[in-house]
Amino acid sequence: MSTQDWLEKDFYAELGIAKDADQAEVKKSYRKLAKRYHPDSSKGDAKAEEKFKAISEAYDVISDPKKREEYDEARALFSQGGRRFGAPGSGGGSTGGVGFGDIFGGGLGDVFGGMFGRGGSTRAPRRGADIDSEVTLGFADALDGVTLPLRLRSEAACSTCQGTGAKSGTTPRVCPVCQGAGELTRNAGGFAFPEPCRECRGRGMIVDNPCAQCHGSGRGQSTRTVSARLPAGVRDGQRIRLKGKGAPGERGGPAGDLYVTVRVSAHPVFGRDGDNLTVTVPVSFDEAVLGADVKVPVVSGGTVTVKVPAGSASGRVLRVRGRGATRRDGTHGDLLVTLEVVVPARLSDEARVAVEAFRAAHDHHDPREELLSRAASAPRATKPPPKKGGTS
Repeated sequence: MSTQDWLEKDFYAELGIAKDADQAEVKKSYRKLAKRYHPDSSKGDAKAEEKFKAISEAYDVISDPKKREEYDEARALFSQGGRRFGAPGSGGGSTGGVGFGDIFGGGLGDVFGGMFGRGGSTRAPRRGADIDSEVTLGFADALDGVTLPLRLRSEAACSTCQGTGAKSGTTPRVCPVCQGAGELTRNAGGFAFPEPCRECRGRGMIVDNPCAQCHGSGRGQSTRTVSARLPAGVRDGQRIRLKGKGAPGERGGPAGDLYVTVRVSAHPVFGRDGDNLTVTVPVSFDEAVLGADVKVPVVSGGTVTVKVPAGSASGRVLRVRGRGATRRDGTHGDLLVTLEVVVPARLSDEARVAVEAFRAAHDHHDPREELLSRAASAPRATKPPPKKGGTS
């Protein structure tokens, strides 16, 4: 396979998984697809055979953490105009690679072409960095979805020197080591990876008269507030990707993404089990025995009436459909109501007489009879034979 083919193939799409899928998801998806397209299952189907080869190739890379890391790094740099690296099995090295100059018509020495009197193209656009953030939501907000203002700090071009790193009235000069490219090539295990030039720290330029604000780095800190919409039904620990809400791009490049990790506060009454909500409702002894209609709270406020069947035991779970968390497709999970039979700590004389009468009416029934019977019929442990010892 050629270097270009290897880099331009989307192995995640071949496996039908997200880029951040964990190894368990990778394996699960591969097994499902391999079973579907295996030659033994689709004899004579050329398209199925090609598909099986494609998913096998993708799995070979994505299932190997090291290969996957190199693949992700290579594709990320390539998509931003970096070198096309040698793919595994393609001979490796940097021979035949395509550099920034080949793609954009010039090296990074042309960043300020007019400034240096050299003309030429401008430096390629650069995508902004991704930003990680964390928010804590109330239980109800997580169920309904909420729009929050998030105050973010990220790296940006220095506002004093506009990103040149040079003092006002001066200009940087082309780095003599990398000739303005900002990078040097490093060969590693069949791959040719560019590394930032140590002389100019990857900028392609040397600043002799640094800006007093950024000390020559050309970078500063940007503080801004973005509006983040967190979907209904978001779960505790879920990581939400907000495309284009990350750090601004450079030279017209797109903004990065914002990844928000959600923490959901516990509710004093309700719990959550996947898309279902849970609640424990106490019922009296007579309600459990005779049956009753009881009111159960719902998280949105108010109550619903639930019918408790006669003879319900403590721990029985009743289902109220459609009163759970919102799913991605807009439908809702259910509310699971667990009954908890409450035994009074004290009885009035009248109540005690009634309970004793109940006991007398049911004195023939032993609720532990079956338990004791099963225990008695269970196999007994076999005693080991006595050890044969010598006489002293």
